[in-house]
Amino acid sequence: MTAAPAERRPVVVTACPDGPVLVRGADVVQDADGASHAVTRPVVAVCTCRRSGRMPWCDGTHKAVERAKRRKEQQGG
Repeated sequence: MTAAPAERRPVVVTACPDGPVLVRGADVVQDADGASHAVTRPVVAVCTCRRSGRMPWCDGTHKAVERAKRRKEQQGG
């Protein structure tokens, strides 16, 4: 008897305001250069600020960028 193929769940992409894109259910994420990155977790955060040190994954750098931007605006610059 042959085992039934595993049921594939849909990939769900959710944009976080001023943050990463959360990807649920993917096996691979392909970056802008066409390189494939294996997904080893149920949910991964993909960088959208392009400043992460772990591209394509979000490392939280966007938080520091936003804080610096707000500080500059508050100082009138």
